[in-house]
Amino acid sequence: MSKTIPARIARLGIALVAAAGIVAAALPAGAQEQPRERKTILEFLFGKKKPREVIPAEPQVRKPRTTARKKKTTTTVAKTPETPVVEKLPDAKVVLVVGDFIAGSVGEGLAAAFEATPGIRVERRTNGSSGIVRDDYYNWPETLPALIAETKPALVVVSMGANDRQQMTVAGEKEKFRSEAWTKEYETRVARLATLARQSGKPLLWMGMPAFQSSALTADMTTLNNLYRAGVEKAGGEFVDIWDGFVDEDGKFVISGSDINGQQVRLRGSDGINFTKAGKRKLAFYVEKEIRRLLGDAAADGPGLQGDLKDLVVATPPVEDAEITKTQPISLADPALDGGTALLGGAPIKGNGKSLRDKLVEKGETADAPLGRVDDFRMNKTATP
Repeated sequence: MSKTIPARIARLGIALVAAAGIVAAALPAGAQEQPRERKTILEFLFGKKKPREVIPAEPQVRKPRTTARKKKTTTTVAKTPETPVVEKLPDAKVVLVVGDFIAGSVGEGLAAAFEATPGIRVERRTNGSSGIVRDDYYNWPETLPALIAETKPALVVVSMGANDRQQMTVAGEKEKFRSEAWTKEYETRVARLATLARQSGKPLLWMGMPAFQSSALTADMTTLNNLYRAGVEKAGGEFVDIWDGFVDEDGKFVISGSDINGQQVRLRGSDGINFTKAGKRKLAFYVEKEIRRLLGDAAADGPGLQGDLKDLVVATPPVEDAEITKTQPISLADPALDGGTALLGGAPIKGNGKSLRDKLVEKGETADAPLGRVDDFRMNKTATP
């Protein structure tokens, strides 16, 4: 009995091994070689996650790119309105400008100032390197009478002296600048030129020299201006002082300053000698005032005076520093006009004859803003009763 049981067990084991071999032979080769996957600790605890179902992405069809063409924008530059050309009258009065390169700048400024004035024509006869000292280079005493005879001016404008800081031949000797003999001869030549310009009895305006960037040149121009003033006034002409228009409140040279409209602009060139377009116009501003005063109705802007209108009196600016009486308005609140023959406020107010525009252009002075206005920056704002 004991021998039969082991034999049966042995036969059973052999049968199982044979069955396993048959099953293994029936399985595909890939299934037989597949290694056993190791589970992680998370898979032991929570089980293995089911693989996500992968949905195949739809193929993207590229649409043809449409490029929008940008329209070319043409930039238009704003053109400044051109000043209409005013035809000069046949009998327009001639203003003759003579002198050196400073006179040339004044002539350009005057041509712009009277561009719309049919009754005035500006004639420029200047030589930039000329002066009073070097008569061997350009002899103004010989040339000026011929220029006056040619142009027949109603008024002569002279400006020279910027080139005269050099030695001068006096009686065959070379005299140094500003020596006693030099100064005496220079005064004689200035008086001679002024007399020649006034020979026909026409008005003479001699414009003085401005300040320059060089302090030595500026000091010399101050001395020469005194000689011009004395000689011109002695000959019956008028000296036009432009000094304050090109210096600051301390009397020092400035590159930039107020133009004729009160705007801060560059007036002088980088060399500290020549003038910009705005500077030339400001130079002419001082002479222009005197020309309009002296020539009267001919200096009126517009299409020209015709017919009986020529006999009308054209208002001219007052003489500089003339005493002008300003009066207060008469009150109309009193029905009986009590005291209507007397002015309110007592004594009349006297002025110096300079308008606010003149003060702004010459010295940069502006009037205080009225009390309460937005640009009133006074610290103590006390209202008047």
